[in-house]
Amino acid sequence: MSIPSYTIAQLPPAQAVETPAVLRKAAEAHRYLAELKGVAGTIPNERILVDTLSLQEAKDSSAIENIITTDDEVYRSDYLARTFTTPAAKEVHRYAEALKLGFEEVRRSGGIGLNTILRVQAKLEDNTAGLRKLPGTVLKNERTQEVVYTPPQDHATVLELMNNLEKFLNDDALMTADPLVKMAIAHHQFESIHPFYDGNGRTGRILNILYLVRHDLLELPILYMSRHIIQNKADYYRLLQQVRVDGNWEPWILYMLEAVARTSQQTIALIKGIKTLMQAFKQRLRNEQPRLYSQDLLNNLFRHPYTRIDFMMRDMDVTRITATRYLNVLVGMGLLQFVKVGRTNFYLNGRLFDLLRGGSISVS
Repeated sequence: MSIPSYTIAQLPPAQAVETPAVLRKAAEAHRYLAELKGVAGTIPNERILVDTLSLQEAKDSSAIENIITTDDEVYRSDYLARTFTTPAAKEVHRYAEALKLGFEEVRRSGGIGLNTILRVQAKLEDNTAGLRKLPGTVLKNERTQEVVYTPPQDHATVLELMNNLEKFLNDDALMTADPLVKMAIAHHQFESIHPFYDGNGRTGRILNILYLVRHDLLELPILYMSRHIIQNKADYYRLLQQVRVDGNWEPWILYMLEAVARTSQQTIALIKGIKTLMQAFKQRLRNEQPRLYSQDLLNNLFRHPYTRIDFMMRDMDVTRITATRYLNVLVGMGLLQFVKVGRTNFYLNGRLFDLLRGGSISVS
């Protein structure tokens, strides 16, 4: 049986973690989160942001675990119809659905229970294996295959630590620190417990978003922190391990606060771009096709970068003939591009697609 690398202490940490540097960075992150929350409220239908940005978070979080796919493959897939372009795209869509499931449970209950964590991971991995019961789990260096960390091996310890984590996530009196600081601590604790056979990293990153929602720092699960993490992946794993080695929390917490601040800024810019583009589409439709325009139509075009006849029928409750006519008119106006992949017809909102990939906005 593998010997755990170190003994995980129950939360909260015994030492002080809110250093002056941490408090300054937390204040900065809060400013950007507050701005993001306000900007998100300017989009008329929350599904536009939830459906598109959850897939971006899912794609980048999966890439951290070397599950690689493209934006085209992701947006051409359809979770409801269970049609996926690649196995990796299927994994990404499962992540997005797990994030939405957790979000709805937190919004309904106001807390993050262990059962919610289990359901999120079960949706993500498409199995109900639950918490680890068998020994043998170790974390290895991807390149050298050297064992770098051994988490707790016995089920009783895993369960005890997860129950403590559940209390930490929900009992604010347990530690009177900034919620963003506690999010960073909770994420480290979850990754150190490594409670599942698979999907720990992705489940842990979903919990970050759920914790922000639980504290009303986000109203929607739209902050995709994984973009920052994948761009600074070596630091992410190095600082996770550093806390285990020397007990110094500050660099890790600063890293996570920086991730919140930077990705908040990026998401603010993205949402502003989406809003500008929606206004441009709305203006053209009202001017050139007033009988065609509706808010439901606009919502469909911005929920699905690659829309389809079936999507429009489903979203707008129209017939196939009507949906086809609408889409052909939009192609004729240059608002959409017709793309045929195999036997499937897609209608691409190219300017939205470019925005989601990190490009600049063009409304001409």
